[in-house]
Amino acid sequence: MPAAAQPRRVRTNRLIRTLAVAGTGAAVLALPLIGATGASAATPTATTPSTTLAGYPNNLDGWIRESLAIMAQKGIPGTYNGIYRNVIRESSGNPLAINLWDSNAAKGIPSKGLLQVIDPTFKAYHVAGTSYNIYDPVANITAACNYAAARYGSIDNVFGAY
Repeated sequence: MPAAAQPRRVRTNRLIRTLAVAGTGAAVLALPLIGATGASAATPTATTPSTTLAGYPNNLDGWIRESLAIMAQKGIPGTYNGIYRNVIRESSGNPLAINLWDSNAAKGIPSKGLLQVIDPTFKAYHVAGTSYNIYDPVANITAACNYAAARYGSIDNVFGAY
């Protein structure tokens, strides 16, 4: 092979590698943008209303705010930050969360919902005007805050499993 052909192949290979790396980098940068435009979970559907019946956003922020409004009417203490901190620790904000492994679950009464309430506690501390469904976010938050107020003075005083 002539000596002049060798550098050309190196340059060609280097150019191909550079273009491949640049193209891969562009694709990696574009993936989040492409994914964000097609995310149907973030878009309200006919089965997921964008607001609650009370007119609050149908998301964690709205559920907490609606619960706080009910709590204020009923004299149940608690703050947005106290509720949010406990929700994130207990369920990561998933209103359908269920704990199937702890001591309550072993007894056949698993903790459920945003604030991981067991059925007997939910029934005992249910707040009038909220749903009787333990998975209903507002009912779950409000009952849990009612329980925390009776037991600890406020959900704000809860910093671990309760």
